[in-house]
Amino acid sequence: MPQYLIRVFDPVLGAAASRRVEAPDRQGVALAAGVAPQHLLEVQELGGPAGQAAAGRAPRRGGRFPLQLFSQELAVLLDAGIALLEALSTLREKETQASVREALDGVVEAVQQGQPLSSAMRRQPQAFDELVCAIVAANERTGQLSVALAQHARYLAWVESLRSRLVAACVYPAMLLLVGSAVILFLLLFVLPRFAGILDGLGDQLPWASRALIGFGRTAGAHPWLVLGGIAALAGAGLALWRHQGLRQRLQASLWTLPGLGPRLRVLALARLYRSLAMLLGSGVPALTALRIVQDVVAAPWRPAVAAAAAQVAEGARFSDALEAQDLATPVARRMVRVGERSGELSGMLERAAAFHDEEAVRLTELLTRAINPALMLIMGVLIGGIIVLMYLPIFQLVEQVQ
Repeated sequence: MPQYLIRVFDPVLGAAASRRVEAPDRQGVALAAGVAPQHLLEVQELGGPAGQAAAGRAPRRGGRFPLQLFSQELAVLLDAGIALLEALSTLREKETQASVREALDGVVEAVQQGQPLSSAMRRQPQAFDELVCAIVAANERTGQLSVALAQHARYLAWVESLRSRLVAACVYPAMLLLVGSAVILFLLLFVLPRFAGILDGLGDQLPWASRALIGFGRTAGAHPWLVLGGIAALAGAGLALWRHQGLRQRLQASLWTLPGLGPRLRVLALARLYRSLAMLLGSGVPALTALRIVQDVVAAPWRPAVAAAAAQVAEGARFSDALEAQDLATPVARRMVRVGERSGELSGMLERAAAFHDEEAVRLTELLTRAINPALMLIMGVLIGGIIVLMYLPIFQLVEQVQ
């Protein structure tokens, strides 16, 4: 019996999921999967021509989809009174990047077939995440789609601004490490081998640290490419470990335990959680569905806690109690969320809580500038100065013997 790869929309969770089913033909896929035909988003026959064609339409990795610009421009076009299909076609016509144009082609084609915009966007997961799909699904029938898209564009602009601020704060430490490492490599691979040849006659009269350094200098002078290859292998191994998702998540979790830096990183992650929830709740997404959607948005160390909070809400717990039980609410946010529950303005209070914690980004950049940069300068200075001192100690000893 043929196998099919299908994408099904779950109206309870408000999300799409992929799975494999066996069915006699494409018409019997919905019955075999046990879902309503209108909730069947995509069907691909595995191993057949259709599946091969679908594989040929797999998302390209040529570039990142400009989701913020898409939301902003589509909101402007819809506000101007342009119909949805015409607005999407306009955005597709002006696009020059192949991967982006391909994603927009898929969206336009699905909308032309009568599918809602949210379903069309879910068929392009390489371009549209579940967050924007849920926002569109909640607003496309209410006439507030342009407002929701504009809010989503502002949210992505805030995320990008936060990321840019942190990256800018890390540029100087990265340059310091790069230049310091280059100086150390120059001393070890170029200067030290020449000193090793001059000081060969001193033997055991040298301090042990100087002997070890000179021994490395002899090895580097005799086999420079071997040393460079070892350094390149270490760099490659470090890059491979960094690309390992599990290791990167453990590293991120360990950063959250550092004094001074950890609490600020946790508060910034919570600010993003509050802003994401505020946007979803403000768009009309139920609280339980919103919690399940933001699991893929928040930082990795918070995802189990968000999943546990969603489980508590599903069991009937209050939203504020679930956040507090999973340590997802700061004292300020906890009080604001409780006020929002009583007044019916939960989304507005979550947005205010996020804005209150935005100040932590400024404090974090100040911490990087005032504490980490001087510490790195001290470490690099000690390393470079130590190498130079160990190189010159034998010369001083040799001068004393001559005198």
